[in-house]
Amino acid sequence: MTVSETEPPLPAEDDAAPRRYPSTIGGVLYLLALAAVVAGVCVAFFDGWRSGVRWIGGALLFAAACRLLVPRGQAGMLAVRSRWLDVLMVAGVGGLLLLLARSIPNQPL
Repeated sequence: MTVSETEPPLPAEDDAAPRRYPSTIGGVLYLLALAAVVAGVCVAFFDGWRSGVRWIGGALLFAAACRLLVPRGQAGMLAVRSRWLDVLMVAGVGGLLLLLARSIPNQPL
């Protein structure tokens, strides 16, 4: 008897119902951060780039804080690398975007 004969059969494609919701709290928080980034892009397009970049930077800082506070098993799509590397990189980019939006002077048209 081979190993493949002792394994249970895989469920058929028709038997598996597609999941249409995040299975972890990190997935929900990731979707919230993603929605804030999309809102920031829309604000930048319709209102002004400075406000939109602030939205995006704030969303990235929110995602970094969530990655720091949510346990690894519940982090979902927030967890890509180690916790501290994820937090450092995402918070760094978010902070730099906020600094960028604040420090660039207004240009005459």
